[in-house]
Amino acid sequence: MQWKKEKITIADGTEVDAQAPIIISASRSTDIPTFYSDWFINRWEAGYLKWINPFNGKPLYVSFKNTRLVVFWTKNPRPMFKYLDYMDKNIPNYYFQYSLNDYDAEGFEAKVASVESRIKTFKELSDRLGKKRVVWRFDPLILTDKIDVNELLRRVKNIGDQLKSYTEKLVFSFVDISIYRKVENNLKKENVNYIEWTPTLMDEFAKGISEINKDWGLELGTCSEKIDLDRYGIVHNKCIDDDLAIDLFSHDKKLMDFLGVEFEEASLFESERKIVKKRNLKDKGQREDCGCVMSKDIGQYNTCPHECNYCYANTSKEIAKKNYRLHLGNLNGETIKGE
Repeated sequence: MQWKKEKITIADGTEVDAQAPIIISASRSTDIPTFYSDWFINRWEAGYLKWINPFNGKPLYVSFKNTRLVVFWTKNPRPMFKYLDYMDKNIPNYYFQYSLNDYDAEGFEAKVASVESRIKTFKELSDRLGKKRVVWRFDPLILTDKIDVNELLRRVKNIGDQLKSYTEKLVFSFVDISIYRKVENNLKKENVNYIEWTPTLMDEFAKGISEINKDWGLELGTCSEKIDLDRYGIVHNKCIDDDLAIDLFSHDKKLMDFLGVEFEEASLFESERKIVKKRNLKDKGQREDCGCVMSKDIGQYNTCPHECNYCYANTSKEIAKKNYRLHLGNLNGETIKGE
């Protein structure tokens, strides 16, 4: 299935073809709320942006004309708080995937705010939007010569004890090192003595987090993991999630039509109407074990200056910082790098 094409007129008066997606992902490849919220709002007001294909370098225009849902991915949404009133009025529907890890002692996320401040930000965002619209991610889970499974569980529990009333879901992933050369190179460059996850270690963590979750009562999910952890009540998550969209935004007929949703009236013996999904929208452009439905990601690789040691989206910290400086030189550019 392809996104509908629309003719749009760009800033120089030229008419071009643009993709017009229903769902926008903002973004798997960089942190738009933290570093590019001004740019995003500028582009939303303009009605379009220009995205550069990372594989062939060709530009693609993306129109917001048909967009009904934006999913934000971030480690610190606070810079976007100033736009929440605007977003409530102008973006039909949105929710946040909020990565809140604890690698403060190791400095694995060099430019990320402290755990304490990010917990405070999480709570404020949840109070504003509602706890279903702020999904907690501990992503990725990293093992080293100093961080074993028990230590990871301790850190996750510390955060979860504070967030359990402010979200309904915890999503986690086990860091993929051997399959991502950029991750392996970045960790080695920073002299991180990492330990690869094995099925036994994954099972140990899953068992531990399921025990901790008896107090929290959250939905637990893995992100793009092949391992089956159903026995611990852990599902394969969909980060771009049609079920969550149905739960939150069923009033939006255009979004529901795209998702292939029909509502059947409840019978005399049922308390709620029945939801029927007649369309499989799995995003075939993602990894095999990714459960996301299709969306258009508007980020760019090598643009996130959080300086996380494990980053899969940056070739190096230096390149990311260089590209961020390009962005700062033209905040109104059609692309995220100011072009």
